Amino acid sequence: MKNLFILLLLIFSLVSCAIGPTSGILLTTNTFPGEFNPANNVRSVKTAEGCQHSILVLFAWGHAGAGYIAYENDIKKISTIDHYTRNVLIGLYRSYCTIVSGE
Repeated sequence: MKNLFILLLLIFSLVSCAIGPTSGILLTTNTFPGEFNPANNVRSVKTAEGCQHSILVLFAWGHAGAGYIAYENDIKKISTIDHYTRNVLIGLYRSYCTIVSGE
């Protein structure tokens, strides 16, 4: 019983540790900054989003790569890349989205 408790404590403490700035056990919704163009010479005329989804940590689908999103939405120059994440009940449902802006 003690080993099971330690294992559960470890699992709960490491859930979503690499996904966003903070995480919750029941619900997590975060928007956080990614990269930007340091030269600041690209306008944010278009914005597009791509997401990866996961159910029960068993099934996953989607595209959240900035290059893929820019290509699919005809964004030639990238101004900013931001991220959005949602986690429901420790992996029952997860989504990780990338938001790309540019021209």
